[in-house]
Amino acid sequence: MKKDSRDTILSTATRLFQLQGYSATGLNQIIKESNAPKGSLYYHFPGGKEQLAVESINKMAGVIADLITSDFAEYGNVVEAIQIHIRKIGEGFDDIEHIEGIHIGLIAAETALKSEPLRQASKNAFDLWISIYEQKLIEDGYGEERAVQLSVLINSLIEGSITHALTYKNGDALRNAADFIPVLLKK
Repeated sequence: MKKDSRDTILSTATRLFQLQGYSATGLNQIIKESNAPKGSLYYHFPGGKEQLAVESINKMAGVIADLITSDFAEYGNVVEAIQIHIRKIGEGFDDIEHIEGIHIGLIAAETALKSEPLRQASKNAFDLWISIYEQKLIEDGYGEERAVQLSVLINSLIEGSITHALTYKNGDALRNAADFIPVLLKK
């Protein structure tokens, strides 16, 4: 069993969870679309679909954390850095047919009351991103309590705007959210 088959299965599952949601995605479809033998799926993911979804969430959490960190490293000012970051997310929704990656807020909404491992993986993803926002805000002179509050609000604003972007098939809600970051972060 090569590492390639594991990555292919995980990438396929991530894409299908993003396109169809957790409930509508079946293991047989993942196997078929990844061209992986059934035994390979269970070898790499003995916990089945739930394990695949948890690992998909973890993978995307890391990808998004890297993007946030990269944007923050490039722009010193916290307001500008967050605006740029949100606008970049918005650009991804302008070509909705080719969007990639699992939208953790959506899978969390679908599964949080049904699966504790998926709820916990989603929570961990949000906590990771919130901690990055919080650290950047503290570095820019916001008090710790205010930084925590603003970080949760920023993450919620982005996740809600993503739902809107998917519904309207464009990134306008995210660009609008980015425009209001200076108001939100006014000291």
